[in-house]
Amino acid sequence: MDTKLLIVDDDPNICDMLKIYFENEGYKVKTANDGIDGLNTFKLCDPDLVLLDIMMPHKDGWQVCREIREISPKPIIMITAKGEVFDKVLGLELGADDFIVKPFDMKELSARIKAVLRRYSAHTKTSDDEVVKFENIEISLKKYELKLSGKAVDIPPKELELLYFLTSNCNRVFTRDQLLDKVWGFDYLGDSRTVDVHVKRLRDKLEGASDKWVLKTVWGVGYKFETLI
Repeated sequence: MDTKLLIVDDDPNICDMLKIYFENEGYKVKTANDGIDGLNTFKLCDPDLVLLDIMMPHKDGWQVCREIREISPKPIIMITAKGEVFDKVLGLELGADDFIVKPFDMKELSARIKAVLRRYSAHTKTSDDEVVKFENIEISLKKYELKLSGKAVDIPPKELELLYFLTSNCNRVFTRDQLLDKVWGFDYLGDSRTVDVHVKRLRDKLEGASDKWVLKTVWGVGYKFETLI
């Protein structure tokens, strides 16, 4: 296995424990003990997945997640001691792929890592020779790029994947559970509020872009990307 993990946590004991465990599972592991070191290590080693603690010195996990998302779609699993809904919603808005709460079971963490890597790999292998286009909007999953009226718009990877899926299936209604299955993967361990968070963020970005399509709520069912003309 050549899969590279980056573990960013201010507790050296946790980093050492995780490093030993995942190296025994065949991963290549780098560690960092604060946000600045974590970002620098990310840029140097280009890991396949990041395990990212929230409460850290210099730069916390939120800021590190935000800055990684400015340069890379690589998967991020946030590690939190709180487990509060606010933490999860904020992390999802910043582009995190999953959460795990301390203290965690190593087998569960390993399963989450494998699930997130499978989903990411499936998306990166998607053929995307043609960009999905409607009036004033272009979405490329291959480039992880959204353009509105010809201008690139910053967007977290999971929001883009959700938008790409809905636009690729124009005028079809999907339930929240179906979207979790298709975009996050059948083994996603979160709940349907994740979809609502991402749809709200997408609507904020897409507002006023065109009067010929809309990201629509179908009450009691779910969501669809609908063409109006």
